[in-house]
Amino acid sequence: MDALDARTLRAVFSFVLTLLQLPAMGVFLYFITLSAFAWVRRQEPNAAQFPLKHRFALVVPSHNEQLVIGKIVENLKALDYPADLYDIVVIADNCTDATAQAAREAGALVLERFDAIRKGKGYALEWVFPQLFQRTPAYDAVCIFDSDNLVSPNFLKEMNKHLCLGHKVVQGYLDSKNPLDTWISANNSIAFWIGNRMYQLPRSYLGLSNVLGGTGMMIASDVLKSIGWGATCLTEDLEFTVKVVLQGMKVHWAHDAVIYDEKPLGLRQSMRQRVRWMKGQADVISRFFIPLLKRFWTQRDWVALDLAVYILQPVFILVNFFCLIMGLILSAVFPQPVQSETNAVISQILFLLMLYMNGFFLFLEGRASPAVLGYFLTYPLYNLTWIPVVMVGFWKKNHKEWSHTLHTRVLDLREVPHVRKA
Repeated sequence: MDALDARTLRAVFSFVLTLLQLPAMGVFLYFITLSAFAWVRRQEPNAAQFPLKHRFALVVPSHNEQLVIGKIVENLKALDYPADLYDIVVIADNCTDATAQAAREAGALVLERFDAIRKGKGYALEWVFPQLFQRTPAYDAVCIFDSDNLVSPNFLKEMNKHLCLGHKVVQGYLDSKNPLDTWISANNSIAFWIGNRMYQLPRSYLGLSNVLGGTGMMIASDVLKSIGWGATCLTEDLEFTVKVVLQGMKVHWAHDAVIYDEKPLGLRQSMRQRVRWMKGQADVISRFFIPLLKRFWTQRDWVALDLAVYILQPVFILVNFFCLIMGLILSAVFPQPVQSETNAVISQILFLLMLYMNGFFLFLEGRASPAVLGYFLTYPLYNLTWIPVVMVGFWKKNHKEWSHTLHTRVLDLREVPHVRKA
């Protein structure tokens, strides 16, 4: 290859990679800037200032969860809220075990559903909401939990506060029930702690929309009646978040309403769960990214633009990884530096800066115990596992079968390590 051909090829590759890298660099800078607004927590209204007047349906969709369902029902019955203002409803969804019996014995209202075609949490919720709306006295809102969860005693007081403030869709703080079981459960927990502080909290401060997390979420009944549920993909929470934003509303954040979720113990189980999430997210991107951009363009709705950028995060992970690999190949083929290599270095620096800033947010959240910091050393390795997860999830986005995550940690709130103080 003569010198002219080498320079031409080098210039072409450099130009293409630069086009790919610049948006990723912009997104990394955006998230770093966004996170700065979470360094200091703002004073919020005290839930005790608001009259306890709203009535809730606490819905727990469950599939073959006889081992853990009793614990969450017992936990919900002990919430610090008037017992006559909420009901606990367990959906025994296509169960082949004793989930329904265990939930009834624990004191829940159990509704059994059998549908061999429409499987999964989204369909179960679509099925139950019309039945709840027929009950009297009427519910002001619905709260949704997973069967493996535990909930902080003040949860409904916080949701009552948000309803009094006029907030119709609210996501609670997603915590971990078993953060120190394995390095996978630890890093999964770390990811949620950081996401709560680094992404969710600043969005609430800036007037943007938060993102529903599948559990610990509250939706006002009038919202469900007016726009319907209709979220039946593998990430029904993200789908409904987009639906809310496209209707000109937004999801609010309740940092002091805590849900303790069981994290997977092993890498295979964790990757299987996250592949399901990525299938659903790829589905949401394909259907809603353009409508979100259109809403921003036509109505100058920055909430829609922020959500569009948020749902596209997995794409930027792949782009960053691709550019890194291509930069290494270019370095080997062309001995002289090219602009794309410089951009790749900058992009990786921004990515690593964003990654290691996470440790700072662990301190802000009061999570920086020696055990957690020890696991945090493996956090970059855990993040690398997202690359094959995103690849497989996007590749198989049309395979929409629901995969059940096995839950085995039978705990009550007193046994949960690092219980967060509201």
